[in-house]
Amino acid sequence: MADTYSRVPGDFHGTGFRPRVFAVRVFLPFAAGYFLSYVFRTVDGTIANALVRDLGLSAGTLGTLTSLYFLTFAALQLPLGALIDRYGPRRVNAVLLAVAGAGAVLFGLSREVAVLMLARALIGLGTAGALMTGLKALALRMPKERLAAINGIFVMFGGMGAAAATAPAWLAMRLVGWHALFLGLGAATALVALAVYAVVPEHGAAGTAAAARGSCARALLEGVRRVYGDAAFWRLAPLSACVIGTAFAVQSLWAARWMVDVSRFGSTSVMAYLGLMGGALMLGAVLIGTIASALRRRGVAPMTIFGCAAAVFLLVQATLILRVAAPAAVVWAGFAVFAGMTVLSYAILAEMFPQELLGRANGALNVMHLGMAFAIQAAMGGIVDVWAPGADGHYPVAAYQAAFLLPFVLGSGALAWFVYARPAARGVEAAAPLPAAALFAAEEAVDYC
Repeated sequence: MADTYSRVPGDFHGTGFRPRVFAVRVFLPFAAGYFLSYVFRTVDGTIANALVRDLGLSAGTLGTLTSLYFLTFAALQLPLGALIDRYGPRRVNAVLLAVAGAGAVLFGLSREVAVLMLARALIGLGTAGALMTGLKALALRMPKERLAAINGIFVMFGGMGAAAATAPAWLAMRLVGWHALFLGLGAATALVALAVYAVVPEHGAAGTAAAARGSCARALLEGVRRVYGDAAFWRLAPLSACVIGTAFAVQSLWAARWMVDVSRFGSTSVMAYLGLMGGALMLGAVLIGTIASALRRRGVAPMTIFGCAAAVFLLVQATLILRVAAPAAVVWAGFAVFAGMTVLSYAILAEMFPQELLGRANGALNVMHLGMAFAIQAAMGGIVDVWAPGADGHYPVAAYQAAFLLPFVLGSGALAWFVYARPAARGVEAAAPLPAAALFAAEEAVDYC
């Protein structure tokens, strides 16, 4: 499809940019895909009771089933930038979303656990490029002076997807069942994939991409080697992976299971609290970025801000594990707010590495984030399974306390390492203000080669 609109003169301060056409033909198709990726990431917590009831799943099997999303999602992160650079965001996103749609349909049709696991893995693989292809497409089309604002709006679609996967998805499941819910999600994903392929114009830089194909893979591997060999990266990465991995694992499954078995909330209350967490997640990154920027102007280094935020996140976890008498809404909202710490991680990477390595650094960190989410979510299910459910079908409180202790111990060890290893990364303290660095990091995350 020819690139017919980005060069029309005189439409946007002489740039040839037409906002309405851009919104319909670029922004909305990619934003819809990103929205659906967050629905798929979060919805298993909403349907968990139905899966356990209909299929007789143990906690361990449920944890493994849900966590496969993160495993295949993580597996594609390193080569994804090279694929986008070679084939363009339109083609990559359309193909991947088609895979996700097929996975969702397979999930909806299946009655066997092994097939459900395959379907969940396909969904994770198919949604792995939703964010990065979208950011790349926006960067290729949007005037630079407006890119930061449109990136922020785009990222908010993910939070909207997380919120949609709670009460709205639960109501839909009550009406038609989880099988039909996933068939509907599969059909919606296929339509979005078709819209991306049919509506989004091809970018006219194929010649540049073709010229870079020969060296792209070598550049990717060399850049990743340099990132993983950097001592400053290894100060940040374990703590970042533990925090984000815990947030993903808990918010997408184990928060709902805690609410059902420990707090004994009814379905309506569970959906309300999950919806609250979705809203808090949307606001968390903005809130943390704003506070960090204000502290930065007062001379507080980004690494210090990140370490303090991680310590607060661990404190919230301890409040849950010890069952401290505190309003549940405050505790779960606090958990979700500090799940937005990703913005700090990527902002710090933007200060650690030069521009030509930044995309690969982000990809390397993404692998650790999502790999940790897979490991924690699956392991927590195995720990809960050590206890047998009671006659009422609920697992005992001790089972969940032990399971939630795992990410707390991992995070505490990572925080201790972060503090201990500080001299190895003293040079990583100065650069652009945090929100700008974070947005720059997001844009560069798609430019691996």
